[in-house]
Amino acid sequence: MKVYKFGGASVRSAEGIRNIAKIVSGVKDDLFIVVSAMGKTTNAMEIVLEEFMKANRPDSLKKLKEVETYHYEIINELFANPALGTNAVASSFNELKDLINNGIGDEYDRWYDRLVSYGEVISTKIVAAYLLDSGIQNTWLDMRKLLVTDSNFREANVRMDESQTRLKLAADFSKSKIYIGQGFIGANIKGDPTTLGREGSDYTAAVVGNLLNAESVSIWKDVPGILNADPRIFENTVLIPELTYLDAVELAFSGAQIIHPKTIKPLENKQIPLYVRPFGNPTEAGSVIKSTTDNPIEIPVLILRKNQVLITVRPRDFSFVLEESLSKAFAILNKNRMKISLIQSSAISISVSVDNSRYLSGALDELGNEFKVNYNTGLELLTIRGMNTEIVNKTTLGREILLTQKTRRIGRFLMRE
Repeated sequence: MKVYKFGGASVRSAEGIRNIAKIVSGVKDDLFIVVSAMGKTTNAMEIVLEEFMKANRPDSLKKLKEVETYHYEIINELFANPALGTNAVASSFNELKDLINNGIGDEYDRWYDRLVSYGEVISTKIVAAYLLDSGIQNTWLDMRKLLVTDSNFREANVRMDESQTRLKLAADFSKSKIYIGQGFIGANIKGDPTTLGREGSDYTAAVVGNLLNAESVSIWKDVPGILNADPRIFENTVLIPELTYLDAVELAFSGAQIIHPKTIKPLENKQIPLYVRPFGNPTEAGSVIKSTTDNPIEIPVLILRKNQVLITVRPRDFSFVLEESLSKAFAILNKNRMKISLIQSSAISISVSVDNSRYLSGALDELGNEFKVNYNTGLELLTIRGMNTEIVNKTTLGREILLTQKTRRIGRFLMRE
């Protein structure tokens, strides 16, 4: 059995969904397909949510109508009989409208998971209906009933044992050779919808692979495989055909967009290889992540993490930064869901680089109760693995570097224009 995951770029158009059908039609193995929301639907649903949270129901419904129109346009282009697609998703859009009309936006994170999760539900219903219409038999599954999580809304953690029991019962390959489920979403034990963090569909695919003991997991992307840098930012990128689980974890932690940071652990636990394959050229091998490789990475790898904030705190009484201050500062950052990408400390201060998010102001306010706080926004964190003087000079030229960290093989530069 294999797991295939198709991201938002793969399902953003009728052409992309037709390509999924071509790829799937050539697979002889039992297959579990994980699908993300279409295109930028998650971003669009976040706008729907923002208006709902302000109790602005008319604008929330207006934005939802734009989401609905986008999906119906794809359906009309995709199906010879568009009613097949429309009927598949109409109930989901009606449920969303009812939630907006009758709900009270009290808890942002809980409502985020309740509303935004519909993006994946709708996309999978369209894909499942199109595959059936193309003669590819499959069974649609609702992952909100199968992946059991805790109640850490927007960053939920999967409870593996309970999820395995439910998933194995639902995905019976003696009854269906292909199952289709949503990435990114699950539900707590009470049935409240949860999400696994942005870009969490990769994680879903890895969890499904682990729970069903898959032979492999393949993530289909709009790039040739794993490259040594983002081709939208850096020139002359090179394909990395093989890398280890450890390599992948390091790259993901540094901000590499190709793999979600939580994806690797469920696969490494059962030694399941992860393939990153080009959606536009499915016959190409792409890249593979596994326990060991014959070809270690010998080229520099560059990762640029944007929209960073440098926060520096120090005790108000000018005392040394002892363990008590460290633990207190990191407890506040963790409580406010700050994603830390770099840490540096001195005798009297602690500096961290974090992703800018809606929780930043709350974190700064709370830190200000205990510490003197300085911060800089609009920064970028460049990580160079396998650095040399030439590559450092070339990539940091003309930038103001606020903080530098170097080890024997990795350099990290927090900088701005």
